Amino acid sequence: MKKLIWLAAISVFLLNSCLTPRKVVYLDDMKENTAYNTLIPPPVRVQKGDRLSIQVSAKNQELTAPFNQGLGSYRITDDGNVATENTGVLQEKGFLVDQEGKIDYPIVGSLAVEGLTLDGLKDLVRDRLTQGKLLSDPIVSVELLNLKINMMGEVGSIGVITVPDGRITLIEAIARAGGLTSNAAVDKIAVIREENGERKMIMNNIESKAIFDSPTYYLQQNDIVYVTPRSARFTPREENTWRFIGSGVGLITMFFTLLNYTNK
Repeated sequence: MKKLIWLAAISVFLLNSCLTPRKVVYLDDMKENTAYNTLIPPPVRVQKGDRLSIQVSAKNQELTAPFNQGLGSYRITDDGNVATENTGVLQEKGFLVDQEGKIDYPIVGSLAVEGLTLDGLKDLVRDRLTQGKLLSDPIVSVELLNLKINMMGEVGSIGVITVPDGRITLIEAIARAGGLTSNAAVDKIAVIREENGERKMIMNNIESKAIFDSPTYYLQQNDIVYVTPRSARFTPREENTWRFIGSGVGLITMFFTLLNYTNK
């Protein structure tokens, strides 16, 4: 009888330990009041499918109207000036980089932009405007409008997050996805990245301060973040089944314990 009671008690302990959540600790090896070197963010490079905001300004602002989206239509007046008109029709913001890595820029024509940094694109547009004698001393600003990161695996909310300012870190992306689940393998956070027509996977350990030195700490367009599960996850039905079994074994244990004391 005592052997049966001990066996049942051990079974209950094992079942409960299997279902006990694991505590997730971030940056566990960082020390208080200790300075660490920071990683310089790599420049953002233009990729296929990017949507770019290109804004141009100059001394004569009317002359910049053909090169700026969102100002409506424009026309050349009788005296040779450019006049803008608000048509009331909303234009989709930004210039889309096509599958050939190009954008169709007003008046200038097709520009090969894939692989350029945002500063490089800014210089290219400014040079084309000045060399073509379209504008004198133009000021050009460029922004990436549609940085998207795919979040998968053991995060609170699986899906695609959009970054309006074009810059996000791995830790920020995990936070925006609801953090890590209790079943996350914190030392196996994969970032799958496409570069030069090839895909590669880099593993990261969010428990370690080494995460700040990772080449994927700053995420890029279309990166896939996959948080590996620590163990096979129970489905809700399986979890309920195991909890039911655990409760049943506990009741049986209690019954035989009471029976044992009654027979003494």
